Amino acid sequence: MAEIITPVLPKTGGNENKTFVKIIAVVSMLVDHIGVVFFPNVSEMRLLGRIAFPLFAWGVVTGAEYTRNIWKYALRILIVGVISQPCYMFALNHKAYELNVFATLLLGLLGIAGIRENRFGSRFWGPALAILASCAVKVDYGYQGVLLILLLYGSRKSPGSIASMMIAYCLYWGFGTTPLQQVFGLPVIRQVSFLPQGTKLFNHIAQIQFWSILALPVILLPMRSRKEGLHLPTWLGYTFYPAHLLIIAVIRHWREITAFFSR
Repeated sequence: MAEIITPVLPKTGGNENKTFVKIIAVVSMLVDHIGVVFFPNVSEMRLLGRIAFPLFAWGVVTGAEYTRNIWKYALRILIVGVISQPCYMFALNHKAYELNVFATLLLGLLGIAGIRENRFGSRFWGPALAILASCAVKVDYGYQGVLLILLLYGSRKSPGSIASMMIAYCLYWGFGTTPLQQVFGLPVIRQVSFLPQGTKLFNHIAQIQFWSILALPVILLPMRSRKEGLHLPTWLGYTFYPAHLLIIAVIRHWREITAFFSR
C-alpha cells in the first residue's frame, strides 16, 4: 500500500517560499547599499532598496511560525548580528552604538516570542518591551522597523489583513522621511487639482520610506510551499549580509587599506 503523505498546510496568508522572498530581499538590499555608498544621488536605488526590510521582516514572521525552537532561531540572529556589526560600521560609516538590521530583526522576533509564549502576560509586555528597547538603543529602522515586524505577525493569517496593514503603515512610515523630487526622470506628484483634499496624502506618498509598499506584491504572492523551486542553504542567507558589507567596506576604503600595508 502506498504511503499517504499529508500535505503541510500553510500557516500564513502570505508568501511562504522563503528562498524566493530571501533572494528578492538580498538583491534589493544590495542595490540599496551600493546606492548609499557609491551613488548617493541616485534616489531610484534607495527607492528600490525599500523593498528589502519588509521582506526580511516577513521572513522573521514566517520563520517564527515554522521554527521548532524560537530561542535557537533568536540566537542565530544574534550571532549573525554580532559578526556583521564591524562590517556594517566600516561599509556604511556607522558608529559602534548604531546597530545593524539584525538587531531590529532580533527585537521583533523576541516580541513575537513574548506573544507566543504568553508567560506571565508576556503577550502584552513582550512586544511593548521590544519596542521600548528599540527606542533606548539605536537600531537600523528604529522602533518603526520593530513595529512593522509585530504588525506583520498580527496580520499574518489573511492576505487582506496584510495588505490593509501594509498600506496604512507605509503611509504612516513615509511621513517625515526623505522627500522624492523625481523618480526615473519623472516628477513626483504632490497634489492633484481635482483632489484638493488629497495634498497631504500625496505628500506622504512622495516620501521615500512609503515605497516600502513595493514589497507587498512579493509578500502576497500565493507561493505556499516553503521548499518550492530553488532551495538555498540556510547558512548562505545568514552569511550574505556580513559578506556583502565586507566587500563594500574593502572597496570603499581600498586606498586606506593599501596605504596601511605599504608602510
